[in-house]
Amino acid sequence: MKNKKEKQIANKLRHLDEVGRNKRQRREEPKLNRRRASRKTLPLILIACEGKNTEPSYFNQFKIKSVQVEPIGDGYSHLSLVKWAQKLAKYKKYDEVWCVFDADPKPDNPHWAQNFNNAIWTAKAIGFEVGYSNQAFEYWLILHFDDHQGGAMNRSDYNTRLNQLINPLGATFDGNGCKMITPELFALLEGNDKATGKPRKELAICRAKRIYDLHDHKNPAQEESTTTIHELALKLINYDKTVGNEIIIDDLCN
Repeated sequence: MKNKKEKQIANKLRHLDEVGRNKRQRREEPKLNRRRASRKTLPLILIACEGKNTEPSYFNQFKIKSVQVEPIGDGYSHLSLVKWAQKLAKYKKYDEVWCVFDADPKPDNPHWAQNFNNAIWTAKAIGFEVGYSNQAFEYWLILHFDDHQGGAMNRSDYNTRLNQLINPLGATFDGNGCKMITPELFALLEGNDKATGKPRKELAICRAKRIYDLHDHKNPAQEESTTTIHELALKLINYDKTVGNEIIIDDLCN
């Protein structure tokens, strides 16, 4: 009797163990078969800016779904900016790093031109992209509204010229104050030119490219007025294009 009872208990335990094992399998199988939702990691671009306000406030308003953009400005210029960008790039894995700075000519500093050129060449040697302006970033803004031909234009005249162009359209630029790209101004930059019906940004890209192509780039400090911000703007535009539908600058501007 004792052996029979022990045998019954053993059988019952085996049965319970088998039932429990089957239940666990049923709970686990859906987890094994369920496809996990994958979150696509977007490309990350660092835009290290000389200006604390103007450039970051401009690039922060780009509406791009397929890339993460981090525009940061802290007042560094030329080689100091490039070295700062190197430090920032150590903290995150960026897919691209852009250094955005101005020539900012200083007549009382005989080395400004060499410093400007060296900053461009050093950044490129490291593998960074460069969006420079000679003389200043505001020249890129002006090209959205004015078909400037690239001759000398002192930065002290930029604010007046830009406001002459945008005030009648309902926007202002406080170049002597906060230097922010307001939503109203950004909307104009993104809008269409009334005379041609073309997007102002595309006009600015083509104007900047035409002016840039007039020079040999052996001495960017002497190439006034020029800007390469159009290369960065086009890169950001193309991130939202499907493969094969990217904007080719030569096609756009011919």
